[in-house]
Amino acid sequence: MTDYLVPLILFVTTALALRRKERAYDLMLDGAAQGLKLLVTILPALIVLLTAVYMLRASGATEILSGFLSPVFSFFGIPPETAMLVLIRPISGSAALAVGAELMGRYGVDSTIGRTAAVMLGSTETTFYTISVYFGAAGIRNTRYTVPAALFADFVGFFMASWTVKFLF
Repeated sequence: MTDYLVPLILFVTTALALRRKERAYDLMLDGAAQGLKLLVTILPALIVLLTAVYMLRASGATEILSGFLSPVFSFFGIPPETAMLVLIRPISGSAALAVGAELMGRYGVDSTIGRTAAVMLGSTETTFYTISVYFGAAGIRNTRYTVPAALFADFVGFFMASWTVKFLF
């Protein structure tokens, strides 16, 4: 389906522009130029964010931190095995998917850990990535209460994911 979607969108956009007697090609070039300008504004934040994620994982800091926070997660009913997922999900979606796949491979997709990881991945957001992209695109430098509110929402998502799996499965 996606193989046909992009050409279809381009065809419909071009047909509408031609119908309105507008210069379709020039409009598409202007849109592409604006997209590149946006990319230039958000690219530095993305590079720093992805580098920080890689450094945290490569240095072993996330494993140390997840081991340190395991009792806290247990207190809240979050399986300690998902601590790495809880730590990495607000930073990087691809790293979180890798951790989730690793958890499901190790414990099984139908296990409590596997189901909890799946619900966590679906009910939380890559907070720092999203904030850097959207706030960077809008030119907002001061995030004010966004980060604490978003991290609290992520915590609630993690907490509710573990309880949902416990009571529904």
